[in-house]
Parts: sequence; structure tokens; C-alpha cells
Amino acid sequence: MIAVGVPLLLAAGALTYGLTANGSGQPTPSAEKGPTVIEGVISYAGLSRNHVQTAATYPQRPGVGGDHSPVWTNCGAYDRPVQETRAVHSLEHGAVWISYQPGLPADDIAKLARLATNQSHVLVSPFPGQGSLIEATAWGKQLSVTDPADPRLFAFIKAFQQGPQTPEPGETCSGGVNG
Repeated sequence: MIAVGVPLLLAAGALTYGLTANGSGQPTPSAEKGPTVIEGVISYAGLSRNHVQTAATYPQRPGVGGDHSPVWTNCGAYDRPVQETRAVHSLEHGAVWISYQPGLPADDIAKLARLATNQSHVLVSPFPGQGSLIEATAWGKQLSVTDPADPRLFAFIKAFQQGPQTPEPGETCSGGVNG
């Protein structure tokens, strides 16, 4: 009875507390706030974090990290493009930036804007020139979608808003500038 019961209790405890192996064979608490795998998310590593007064360019559109403005964009929904280098600073603070191509139908824009409602670290804005209709971007993470109701958008926000990839967790996404 003990030989069967103890392993079952250990397995149940691991499931209850979300433990995973850390490569050393030892269990560690899971750091993810949401699903660990979201289909289509691309990850980028080795991003610089310098505050610069000059223009910065990014290989992704919009940028997922790198040198950025010393001032961040306040989170919320905007109907005009925001300054990319300020938005990247917001990402450093744990924001998720939902950007869309200008010309997206008004109903779709309203659906995206609602994603920022009651969220401390979500930024929504148009972004001219991006390759996909809608991009979800967090520091070092990006997801392209075509439908504002795609459930992966909600999963992305849950996983990466103030997520484990955030270089400066706990920092504010207010007190900066609008746009």
C-alpha cells in the first residue's frame, strides 16, 4: 500500500504545484503564467537594453527589444501609431504590445482595444509597415495573427504580460508618455 501510495502522492503534488524538471533532474516551480507553448510564437534572444537618445532600428516589425528611448509609452489603446522606441521600453517593463496594420476594420480595432481594458501592461496601436495584419509582441517574443478573436492573443497576453521574459518585472507602464 505504501509502495503504491507514496508515488501517487508525489505525482499528484507535482501536478498540483506545477513542477517541472530543470535539466538537473530536480523539480523546480514552473515560472510560466500561461501555456508554455503557444503555436506561432517566435522567440528572440540576446537583445540589448540600452537607453539611447538617437533613433534605433529593429530587425522585427515592430521591434521585440533592443536599444530604446529612456521614456516609455503609457499602456492603453491608441488610434494613432506610437513611437516604436518608447513602446520597446514598455516591453522592457513587461508590456504586451498588440499592433495592427492601419486600415483594419473599425470593429476589429475595437476588439483589439478591449484587450487593453483593465490590463496594467497592454499597449494597442496601429503600426504602419508591419508584415502581418496583427502582431502580439512582448520582450523577445512575437506572434502574428490575422483575426482579433484568435485565442492565441489571449494566451499570449496571459503568458507574457509581466511574464518570465520581462527584463524589468514590476516596473510601471504608466507615468511615461502617451504615444
